[in-house]
Amino acid sequence: MPEMRPLASQLRLVPLLALALACAAHAQSFDALSGTLKKVKESGTITLGVREASFPFSYTSRTGRPIGYSIDLCERIVEGIRSAIDAPELQVRHELLRSEERLPAVKSGRVDLECGSTTNTQLRQQEVAFSPVIFVTGTKLLVRRGAGIASFHQMKGKTVVVSTGTTNEAAIRSLSAKQALNLTILVRPDLQQAFDAFQAGQADAFATDDVLQYGFVARAKAPRGLSVVGDYLSFEPYGIVYRKDDPQLAQVVNQTFGDLAKSREISWIYDKWFVRRLPDGERLGMPMNPQLTTIFEALGLPP
Repeated sequence: MPEMRPLASQLRLVPLLALALACAAHAQSFDALSGTLKKVKESGTITLGVREASFPFSYTSRTGRPIGYSIDLCERIVEGIRSAIDAPELQVRHELLRSEERLPAVKSGRVDLECGSTTNTQLRQQEVAFSPVIFVTGTKLLVRRGAGIASFHQMKGKTVVVSTGTTNEAAIRSLSAKQALNLTILVRPDLQQAFDAFQAGQADAFATDDVLQYGFVARAKAPRGLSVVGDYLSFEPYGIVYRKDDPQLAQVVNQTFGDLAKSREISWIYDKWFVRRLPDGERLGMPMNPQLTTIFEALGLPP
């Protein structure tokens, strides 16, 4: 087994993180706008960074529209920004990002909020800021049924494909080195390209967060031929990304999540994307797990 703290013990730390991130003032009153709020007030536009295939967090629907769980949450933040800066006509623009572009796009101002499936890590906190946790998952392996792979132990000398710039890539490289697996690691620019390479037979496994794998399986042409296997190989708490050292925006983000929790709307948004039938007809059937429930309760969700 890889030398790492068990996922369950890591999950117990998440509510503390949620509480720390969620401490915000109830009233939003700014004498003078600064940072992102000033930028979007002056431009009249806020830009959301979205993904093409982070299903069901942020993806392009069959009609070509960016939709998903993370996008819905970002839209609620936008509503909070409109109110905070008194700009009801604030326009929303969507910018499609690849995996490796996410953090640089936020830091440079190319996008104002990154609405995808981005893991909050201590290393990334040195570059950007994160909302309270919106989802908890971890890296697993997606394989073909009948391939004789039930965990990473059967992957020695085999090929795994990952999306570049992800925590999954780092986890697989670390695992290969620590366990002497001698993996061949294919890197593709984004999740869809990585999955396509796996489907084309270029890799024995596709490594990414299990919730994303279940999404790819749900949309695959032959879902019964695919299987998500093994233990968690990493711990992935997702958050909405925004610029670091921007206290006014941080106040709006945290107040928005507090309001969503207290009104139970955050549970309704979760069910919309993970329990009920989705806009293109898929259904994941993933009720909220106890860990995420505890995180949202720390934000104010009534028990």
